[in-house]
Amino acid sequence: MDDRTDTEDRLRREVVRLRRTNEAMRRIMVAVEQGMVAVLITDAQGRIEYVNPRFTELTGYSSTEALGRTPAFLKSGQEPPEFYARLWATISSGETWKGEFRNRKKDGGLFWEAATIAPIRDREGRIVSYVGIKEDITERRQAQQDLCQLNEELEARVRRRTARLEAANAELDAFSYSVSHDLRAPLRGIDGFSAALEEEFGAQLGPEAQHYLQRIRAGTLRMGQLIDDLLRLSRVSRGPLNRQRLDLGALARGLMAELRQQDPSRTLDFEPEEGLWAWGDPGLLRSVLENLLGNAWKYTGKQPAARIELCRADLGDGAAGFQVRDNGAGFDMAYAGKLFTAFQRLHGGHEFEGTGIGLALVRRIVGRHGGLVRAEGAVGQGASFSFSLPGPA
Repeated sequence: MDDRTDTEDRLRREVVRLRRTNEAMRRIMVAVEQGMVAVLITDAQGRIEYVNPRFTELTGYSSTEALGRTPAFLKSGQEPPEFYARLWATISSGETWKGEFRNRKKDGGLFWEAATIAPIRDREGRIVSYVGIKEDITERRQAQQDLCQLNEELEARVRRRTARLEAANAELDAFSYSVSHDLRAPLRGIDGFSAALEEEFGAQLGPEAQHYLQRIRAGTLRMGQLIDDLLRLSRVSRGPLNRQRLDLGALARGLMAELRQQDPSRTLDFEPEEGLWAWGDPGLLRSVLENLLGNAWKYTGKQPAARIELCRADLGDGAAGFQVRDNGAGFDMAYAGKLFTAFQRLHGGHEFEGTGIGLALVRRIVGRHGGLVRAEGAVGQGASFSFSLPGPA
């Protein structure tokens, strides 16, 4: 009885195991039949024994047309023979092959597929069949090709734009040379002859003639200043930025000390906020503060209790912001749009000297650093100039 009971138990366990195996196989077959990837199984010689419905959808060949044939009937002719030789050598040695290649559909259309082909062994380790899992990647490859083409077009545009920029810079260099040398020569001549005329014949000239002569010399001096400022403006847009971490407060104190030396009699309150750290080119940011503080110094010249401040500001662009403000002459906000345009001035030369290039220079420098510039003011109530400087990339 015991032997019979043991046999029955073993049979029951085997039946349960077979049922579970069959259920697992059924689920696998359902997944293969309904899957979104093409599946084919071949024998050890590569003859197709099974294809799923997705294979038919992808290639246009029915299972009847595919069974018994090798996958070679799908070859596109786009891959060299060595490609297939390496594939076959890999799987026949017992390794799995993965790669991408083109095949041809029944209607002649080409398609790209990503394939994984693996050998299947029996209990003795012999390869008895191969299974291939194939995914249609035609759209992905087309997108990659379109992206590569777009990148090539963009690179070509960059090359053309770079060539135009280099040509423009060469023209600008030639223009700067012409301005610096060809225009200065006649100016020096006018100024030199005017000085000689004043020195040798000044006593013989009447008051009106002397006035005209002084205006000629003043005009040549102003023209020389305009040439200098024009050259400075042209140089700002060229050359690499040498970004460093700078203490704007310390830089501002040094510039203010230089201004005080030029006019020791001035009484002015200035103390920058502590910890005004920024990232930027030292020479260019010095020029920014030099122009902003110089303007504030100039336009507070008629204030008995002049005050200039340098502090933090928020321009809403997420970058570190700074502000120079004063209690000087100010300006009408209706004309604020002219402030950063070269050679545009809101105050006459008889009130405050200058060429109108400083704020244009400030905007160009801050723009090269990727920042913003903003101005606010009111007539007789002072002005404030804010600028932002993004941190290192």
